Amino acid sequence: MMKDQTGKVAIVTGANTGIGYHMANALASKGARVIMACRSEQKAQDAKKRILVEYPQAKVDVRILDLANLESTRIFAKKISSDYERLDLLINNAGVMIPPHSKTKDGFELQFGTNHLGHFALTGHLLSLLDMTQGSRIVTLSSIAHNPGIIDFDDLNSERKKYNKWGAYSQSKIANLTFAIELERRLKTQGSQVISLASHPGYSNTDLQRHSILWQFLNLFFAISPKKGAAPTLFAATESEAKEHAYWGPIGLIEMRGWPGKAKINKKANDQDVAKRLWQVSEELTGVKYLSK
Repeated sequence: MMKDQTGKVAIVTGANTGIGYHMANALASKGARVIMACRSEQKAQDAKKRILVEYPQAKVDVRILDLANLESTRIFAKKISSDYERLDLLINNAGVMIPPHSKTKDGFELQFGTNHLGHFALTGHLLSLLDMTQGSRIVTLSSIAHNPGIIDFDDLNSERKKYNKWGAYSQSKIANLTFAIELERRLKTQGSQVISLASHPGYSNTDLQRHSILWQFLNLFFAISPKKGAAPTLFAATESEAKEHAYWGPIGLIEMRGWPGKAKINKKANDQDVAKRLWQVSEELTGVKYLSK
């Protein structure tokens, strides 16, 4: 049972659908002011209405954010920093999974550009507000798909070889986990009280699988509900015990389902040399610089 969140301000990216919606719904039900950071205003407003039907007193703020557009992340963060005096929780949830080969507005491969670079830039823009808020946390979502992931620094945008949508997705997810771990290390080195954690939803039935007929079929038999998929992230975001481990997810069969617990971290995500290189490249590509070594 989640503790009372009254007085806290939380941002959930991709909060209009799937596990993001259930994160926003749960936080709002416990008194947090939830900022639903979504690309589609109409879908976000519809999701807000559903929350208010269930919890009429909920405090929900819809804001437009397109993580596939670096200018959008900058504008979003600037407005939030102007309108809010605190930020207790940033949940980097939004993402795209195995779409046809396409690029972000800034020319990056869509999955790496949205899932990793978009959240890297967003977090950097909001870090000062988080740093001003006692007990603040950042939770970045990865996936069990991070395990086969390899960060190909020679071809981050999948332009030099035939496009492998699963390979690109796995690359973005190990980048998410590597980023979360490296951010925590840098925060502690700087003496910041902000906490950076990571989580994953197991195998959840969400709109992410819309690009795969096979996975939509498998969802009917193997996937857990989006509400259950949101549980590990909510645990990482709100429980004091979550500080004991960097990565949380379901701990059942190959971490696809089950109760939230300490998820396994592939050793590649703990490689500090890779993490430092990813950080440097991410700063160069996004133009967002925050925290020294």
